[in-house]
Amino acid sequence: MTDTLRPVETAAGTAAPGADAVPAASGGSSGSPQKLKRSIGVVGGTLLTLSCVTPASTLFVVVPDLFSTLGTATALTIAIGSLLCIAVAFCYAELGTLVPSAGGEYAMVSTMAGRLAGWLVFVLSLLVVVIVPPVIAMGTADYLEPLVHLDPAYGGAAVMLLATLAGLLDLRANAWITGVFLVLEVIAAAVVAVLGFAHSERGAGSLVSMEVAGAGGHADTVTAMLVVSGLAIALFITQGFSTAVYLSEELENPRRNVARTVLATLAISTVIILVPVAAITLGAPDLAALTGGDIGTMVTAWSSSAVGTFVSLCVALAIVNAGIVMVIQNSRVLFASARDKAWPRPVNEGLSRLGRFGSPWVATLVVGVPGAALCFVDLDTLYGVTGVSVTGMYLLVAVAALLARRGPHARTAAWRMPLWPAVPVLLIAVLAYILSQQEVGYLLWTGGITAVATLYWAFYLRPRTATRWLVSIPEDAADRAA
Repeated sequence: MTDTLRPVETAAGTAAPGADAVPAASGGSSGSPQKLKRSIGVVGGTLLTLSCVTPASTLFVVVPDLFSTLGTATALTIAIGSLLCIAVAFCYAELGTLVPSAGGEYAMVSTMAGRLAGWLVFVLSLLVVVIVPPVIAMGTADYLEPLVHLDPAYGGAAVMLLATLAGLLDLRANAWITGVFLVLEVIAAAVVAVLGFAHSERGAGSLVSMEVAGAGGHADTVTAMLVVSGLAIALFITQGFSTAVYLSEELENPRRNVARTVLATLAISTVIILVPVAAITLGAPDLAALTGGDIGTMVTAWSSSAVGTFVSLCVALAIVNAGIVMVIQNSRVLFASARDKAWPRPVNEGLSRLGRFGSPWVATLVVGVPGAALCFVDLDTLYGVTGVSVTGMYLLVAVAALLARRGPHARTAAWRMPLWPAVPVLLIAVLAYILSQQEVGYLLWTGGITAVATLYWAFYLRPRTATRWLVSIPEDAADRAA
């Protein structure tokens, strides 16, 4: 029999007999789960979520790796990935309004598909959030080079520590900080797009061609299978829209605003990333330059060193911005896992503590400080592991979306996706195929970590069903009124 959760009302309103007590937030009762303060609307949530997608740092840090392997097929691959993300966003929007919890994917999947499936999603999401911030942060040094020379590891560690300090502040204050940085990175992406299109070297047909610079400078053909394998990274490029569901506990009127934030973020981030990628593809002087992926050098060649320096500084700020939002997001995941008693009691009590600004300060430090340390570790293969983890996570979310309209959930007020159940069924099939085309090494690394997590489930969480992994869904005002 499926190991499913108790009804949402029970999980949210009472603790199971014999469960460890978790200190309540100020103003709350000692017997109820900790709740984060609802303090942001759609605009603030979209700014924070867009900052997590971090379009400019993704464009300048992650996309060059795709250029090196996919060449002119990069824009096409990202476009296909963005179309797939529409189906994923539909699943997130519906599940996020049904289950507005800081736990994000794991709360949604646990509620719909059972506690073990939710635990596995939590592990995959934790794997992503551990790897991505330091990898992105280490790109700061490259874009500060016009002003100062920094070792990438030390520069990345400094960004992670700065992001950690910002993450301790009130969420509304962070929405404004990240909003200002976001404007700068959008300007940088726009400058790259304008310059690329203005210096086009090839026609629009090259956007659907499949060529990459090979040995000796001649053109090689990119295979369809290579494009499919690149879709895992393409999904990762726009995956930040999922941050909206992590913030759902702090969004005002989540039954309406979660879906709006998810869909708006995906649409805006796709434009911000895809348009400059197309411009770079058209404007690169030759295939070798495109495959080299040195966007900063191309910008300088198209304009001047001053413009190149301005764009580089905007990208550096974008990376800092991404670090802040990722620390905010990831601390909420750990906070929610402690509130739901995923760990031994001392760990749960520490991670669930809220500071004077209403932020989970212990969880923020646990995310940020190790992230700084990871900047000194070789992470060359972890992009592949992250791509596999994101694809697997989306697969389980799609399964949960397929189950979202059974039993009491069918009667819950929520945003409902069009073309259900065709959308999640098709998504499951496509994501499973993408996973099958990934490199064996990446699959083994991700599978091994998942296997260890399954053992933790089997020997610690599963025998303690009444006192551990009690996924709670904080009650919303609209629910109470109903």
